[in-house]
Amino acid sequence: MTSIPATTSASRKSRPQTALTVLRREQLSPHMVRIVAGGPGFDSYVNNDFVDRYVKIAFPQPGVDYPEPLDLWTVRETMPREQWPHTRTYTVRWVDVPAGELAIDFVIHGDEGLAGPWAASARPGDSIVFTGPGGGYNPDPAADWHLFAGDESALPAISAAIESLPQHARGLAFLEVDSDADIQPVAAPAGVELRWLLRGGVPAGDSDMLVNAVRDAEWPEGRVQVFAHGERGYMKSLREIFYAHRGLDRGQVSLSGYWARGRVEDDFQAEKKLPIGKI
Repeated sequence: MTSIPATTSASRKSRPQTALTVLRREQLSPHMVRIVAGGPGFDSYVNNDFVDRYVKIAFPQPGVDYPEPLDLWTVRETMPREQWPHTRTYTVRWVDVPAGELAIDFVIHGDEGLAGPWAASARPGDSIVFTGPGGGYNPDPAADWHLFAGDESALPAISAAIESLPQHARGLAFLEVDSDADIQPVAAPAGVELRWLLRGGVPAGDSDMLVNAVRDAEWPEGRVQVFAHGERGYMKSLREIFYAHRGLDRGQVSLSGYWARGRVEDDFQAEKKLPIGKI
């Protein structure tokens, strides 16, 4: 890996570290794996109330000698940046505090990437170290209906958001995945319609299905709250639809690029600070 680990403005206090043990791995679909983790380290996990809570998982670089046990903040304070562990950002799909467990879902594309191959081969007893959680979204109870849109990278966050809605909620969810084998059960209220968009072999980030589906859909009446996340190019096109075409205000929309086609996360996070990466 040639990219330089991303800088961070977080601190030990704002993003505490948690070290957990992999308890089990579940194959959710051909392209998604769930890692359930817990163990004694769960006692140090500080949960939050956001439904889009996310953590930054640390992946130590091979060939670098790190102190044991791994302390990410000590590493960042004492070691050069090029030796820091790489981090990847993932949604916490669910947390079971009484059981001392949490679940994180990973998109798998063969040997591509860093986190996916790790999750695909993870075994009970393996360690997973992360900072966080962060977050910033909860469904607005004053909204008349909810719109969700994203590719498979956003499926865990969108699913968690939908499942947090009250049973009387109304909404539309546009979920882009590769094939019907990638469709997952989502415990949606009866008034929330799930529309699965199947790329059929087109690479993620190259399809126009998600943007077209949101643009061409007949929207219900009333004030909408939007949760749209996924590939950066998709999000830039959806931003135009939400703000320019539909006239929504900023307070109605949670929109973010989770990844960018052709970029690893370290480079993507750096670009987000530049004009090219801003949504």
